[in-house]
Amino acid sequence: MPPKIIDKVDFSFKIDESIISQDETQAMYNQMRQITKDFRVQAMKLYVQSAARENEILSNEIKGIIERFPQENDDGFDAEPASRERNQQSRRGNNRSDSHTFAGRGFLAPAIINEANIQLTEEEHQLLKLGPKFIFNDPKTATRRRITELASLRRKIEKCFLRKKVSPGRPLQQFIVELDVLLQTLHNNISTTSKNLNKSLMIGNQISQNDIIELINSQASQSQVLNGIKVKKKKNYGRLVKRLKHKFKLANVILQKSDKSKVFHLGKAEDYRKKSKEYMDKTQAYKCLGTEDPLPGLMQKTNKYLLDLRLAKWITQKQYELLNIKPNGVELAHSYYLPKAHKPGTPLRPIISGLKHPTIKISKFLGDLLRPLFDKMAQETTVSSGFELVKKLQEWSILNMNQNTIFCTIDVIDLYTMIPQVE
Repeated sequence: MPPKIIDKVDFSFKIDESIISQDETQAMYNQMRQITKDFRVQAMKLYVQSAARENEILSNEIKGIIERFPQENDDGFDAEPASRERNQQSRRGNNRSDSHTFAGRGFLAPAIINEANIQLTEEEHQLLKLGPKFIFNDPKTATRRRITELASLRRKIEKCFLRKKVSPGRPLQQFIVELDVLLQTLHNNISTTSKNLNKSLMIGNQISQNDIIELINSQASQSQVLNGIKVKKKKNYGRLVKRLKHKFKLANVILQKSDKSKVFHLGKAEDYRKKSKEYMDKTQAYKCLGTEDPLPGLMQKTNKYLLDLRLAKWITQKQYELLNIKPNGVELAHSYYLPKAHKPGTPLRPIISGLKHPTIKISKFLGDLLRPLFDKMAQETTVSSGFELVKKLQEWSILNMNQNTIFCTIDVIDLYTMIPQVE
């Protein structure tokens, strides 16, 4: 959509027709309309030009990413992860082992950080090495999630329409129904194709090359030769995941992604508890609730506060409905930790997850109101990017830089917990 300012600009002012003749007045009005028209045309041209440039840059970036992606005959796809790692190490001239490699430029990050020293089978090790972003192909799971994902998609589309004050109506419902049927057909086809192909191979039927390629491309798998034809046998990732969960539970091990390198970290639960207690004692900012559940009270208090604001006409009915809490959409904020495996002793980074907390909507609402004001007041003392930092340093250094100048960076520990709540 073009910027609203282009549509809203209308250069016109009233001319006293009792003083100026009708012809002159009409000519001036025509000039006003022409100025407005010229502005809109020029503004639209500039907007289209900038949009085309953005599109060109993004297209080049996407093209570059695709070109750098490993090909089918490259080490990235078919090679076993261990051999792929060794090849990368030899290319980089890095002969360190898995447990002593470093995450950073020029060094290979470890695939798994196993500080719990739990014994893993080769299959389990290879699965964890695929990392937190790996999603295995499982049509059954996709089918179970389809209903909730489509409902979420529908809400997002409706919100976009309502923002433009347009009712989505029947076409949106029809689109969701057709998309549901399409996804259901795709899920069923994947399962059916796999079963039919395996059956054909077992009874020695003739199958097309396209069927084999389709199966190979659609399943994360390992090589197996059947009837002289090399296909990919599907790994049972679901069973592997269940086995790992059971093993971690028995060994009292916590699986988490690391803070910087984003690889899997295996740590002992007792270490997490110990470090968590140390952090809580140090900051004195949190407490363990135990069996106490303050959520119902928080919901009631927040909704009453919003109702009082509405009755006092401090907020509109639309804002009240937007900020009001629905019982099935809230949960208490809770803390969890990401291990900083790149630092000695593996300290923990605390994360407070409050995306569904009763007051999060009010917080976002206030944030949207205050952000423009804050940005305006802090623009002289805030650097938003590295490029801007270099530019400001160059301007500053002309008059202020000398041999005694010292540059330093400051990192405040536990900044968030040190901010007084009331202030």
